[in-house]
Amino acid sequence: MSDCEGLPTDDSASAASSMDVTDRIASLEQRVQMQEDEIQLLKSALADVVRRLNVSEEQQAMGSRRGPTKARPMIATLPLRPTVNNGNVLPKKGTLPSPSGPGSRKDTSTPANKSLSRLPSLSCSTRFLYLPLSTVRRTNSNEHVGTLTRKDSGESKGNRTRAGSTGSNSSGKRSDSKQRDPVFNAGMRRVTHCKEEGYVRMYLKGRPITMYMPKEQVDSYCLEARAELPSNKLKLDWVYGYRGRDCRSNLYLLPTGETVYFLASVVVLFNVDEQLQRHYTGHTDDIKCLAVHPDKITIATGQVAGTSSDGKQLAPHVRVWDSVSLNTLHVLGSGFFDRALVCLAFSKSNGGNTLCVVDDSNDHVLSVWDWQREDRLAEVKCSNESVFAADFHPTDSNIIVTCGKSHLYFWSLEKGTLVKKQGLFEKQEKPKFVLCVTFAENGDAITGDSSGNILVWGKGTNRISHVIPGAHEGSIFTLCMLRNGTLVSGGKDRRLVSWDSGYQQIQTVEVPELFGPIRTIAEGRGETVLIGTTKHFVLQGSLDGDFIPITQGHTDELWGLAVHPWKPQFLTCGFDRQVCLWDSSSHQLIWTKSMEDSAQSAGFHPSGAVVAIGTQTGRWLVLDTDSKDLVTVHTDGNEQLSVMSFGPDGNFLAIGSHDNYIYIYAVAENGRKYSRVGKCSGHSSFITHLDWSVDSQYLVSNSGDYEILYWIPSVCKQVVSVETTRDIEWATYTCTLSFHVFGLWPDGSDGTDINAACRSNDKSLLVTGDDFGKVHLFSHPCSQFRAPSHVYGGHSSHVTNVSFLYDDSYLVSTGGKDMSVMQWRIV
Repeated sequence: MSDCEGLPTDDSASAASSMDVTDRIASLEQRVQMQEDEIQLLKSALADVVRRLNVSEEQQAMGSRRGPTKARPMIATLPLRPTVNNGNVLPKKGTLPSPSGPGSRKDTSTPANKSLSRLPSLSCSTRFLYLPLSTVRRTNSNEHVGTLTRKDSGESKGNRTRAGSTGSNSSGKRSDSKQRDPVFNAGMRRVTHCKEEGYVRMYLKGRPITMYMPKEQVDSYCLEARAELPSNKLKLDWVYGYRGRDCRSNLYLLPTGETVYFLASVVVLFNVDEQLQRHYTGHTDDIKCLAVHPDKITIATGQVAGTSSDGKQLAPHVRVWDSVSLNTLHVLGSGFFDRALVCLAFSKSNGGNTLCVVDDSNDHVLSVWDWQREDRLAEVKCSNESVFAADFHPTDSNIIVTCGKSHLYFWSLEKGTLVKKQGLFEKQEKPKFVLCVTFAENGDAITGDSSGNILVWGKGTNRISHVIPGAHEGSIFTLCMLRNGTLVSGGKDRRLVSWDSGYQQIQTVEVPELFGPIRTIAEGRGETVLIGTTKHFVLQGSLDGDFIPITQGHTDELWGLAVHPWKPQFLTCGFDRQVCLWDSSSHQLIWTKSMEDSAQSAGFHPSGAVVAIGTQTGRWLVLDTDSKDLVTVHTDGNEQLSVMSFGPDGNFLAIGSHDNYIYIYAVAENGRKYSRVGKCSGHSSFITHLDWSVDSQYLVSNSGDYEILYWIPSVCKQVVSVETTRDIEWATYTCTLSFHVFGLWPDGSDGTDINAACRSNDKSLLVTGDDFGKVHLFSHPCSQFRAPSHVYGGHSSHVTNVSFLYDDSYLVSTGGKDMSVMQWRIV
């Protein structure tokens, strides 16, 4: 997935060039980590071989003293030599890899010591797990490899025994040796069913997870039965947000009255007057650029390279589509472009028959296409520095202007070849970045740069004919030529300045600081203009001022999502330290509040009167839902709080932390008074999900190492009795590991692919968000292996959270790096 680049601090326009270095460093770090893990795996496998040889020799010595006995096959007691393929060490019998932390939820465990714990004795009837080479994932160096015994991963908590853990072998059940259990193999997953004891056992990365079914299903349950697709489907209803921080020239008004822009992998066509959105969803990953054809109907959009859920590389490409029917007309450049597309422009003088494209390769290749024939007419290396804009001359379709870091080039297309003329700054000091370009009515090119100057270049020349020095303080990010010949400029200083045809200033207006620097300007209806900002606002207003936001969104990674218990409202919070309450009916922001810390999680009190927000620092706070006033602040630990969950009766709050504990608070006065009861201690990895029982008496938790533990929260005690826990009715299903939902896990999953799950309030549907930008809709219960689902794209990053609204009318999903909030109608 593509990461969003941050706003530069040195008056530059994009962090594209620095991102290349960051990506390469991250890639190298990942390779080093993989190699370390593989060495650890080899060490443990070799140590295991030596130990077993010693055991075998002892048995042979004892056997020779006792006389002849029935020989045991050596293959059952000795592991095969680990197979090395493509640099990955594949554990064979008995060596079970352990999980690595999911996505951005990094495991905070300390490295375990290197000594090997003793393996349980292995018999001929033990069924081993074989891992296909294609699905070997990285193992975590924090966990013991090659043993079935986990080392504790907390802050030197000692090796606890967790008798009640259904995610470990400590339950003492001998189900693995039952020969007649049905077994399904699926990459890194294996599922067995023990009818006698009424459980299903699933393996994620070799870790056994035992899930007990309700007593009433023990006799009737069949693992081989086929699950059904849900009769309901999802339809994308609304996309909250806009991508302005690292993209430009991505906001236009169509003659239909629709404003067109993009976020994640969705192009939004928003009719502000009618408050309706339509969506083009043909892309598979982050969209980075957009161009509108002179006919104002045809649109071209370019996306980054991506990776499919099965690991295949998806090529960057341009899609040309019809904005009325939303049908894709042409797909250009699959296999030609590299990394991403950064600039797009249709020609203007030849009926828009040609399209120029700049990709994000090292050479930033400029190519010209006859898009209707999908034919590449010319290509040339544009610059080894970042390119920020490319456009055709309005009266000559053979002339293209490109600009970027330390360059301005005038290209002419001559007999299939692009010939370059460099812009000559002569006496004018050459700017570090030329950030934007537009054209005057007479054909002059006009550029804005990082020095705050506007330069006019005479038609057909590469020389400056006029200078507006110091037009802005700092970078000029955008220039827009209005129909009446007025030039409008905007930039980092948040000022919107209009200039007449003689380049004399007409007026200036400053956009409020709340909205951020101006990234792009588009002409609206009549006297109005549209402004996209780096803080992801789209504003509508006039050159006199009075801007109102028509859409807005988060500006950093999103994880927190909570739905109001009885209103059509939901709350989002993220790493941008903003907490936002939204109305799902009007699609409006009700309020937003800035915080001191990055937010990670949220949960409403059942009354709806207050909402609890968990941060990345261990602090959590409670806000009044109506006034957004602070009710209380507490701190538990110093690590991120992944889950904030009130009990259904509103008398308790459970807080799941990355420090492996669940903190329990008693709640009084309708969510306004909190007193700590204690903490639930027993998990050996970070808490990922929590669910309350309907009567608020029990709590179930999942952790980063795939444990399922049960608790009596009022006394912070673990429940180890299977007979007690198997028939508990749960108020919610957000835990991704339980008998009622285990069918949601895809083939070959490493246990980190599913970030969130939610059951509908009518108990008929289950939805998940995964690491591949997909939202899956299942039938509930989802307790059959390989359960089918409807799959929906739109997000271009890991889907961090999903939740049904209180009445199941809509579903809300949040994106991580794509910073988007999407609302889906259930149909």
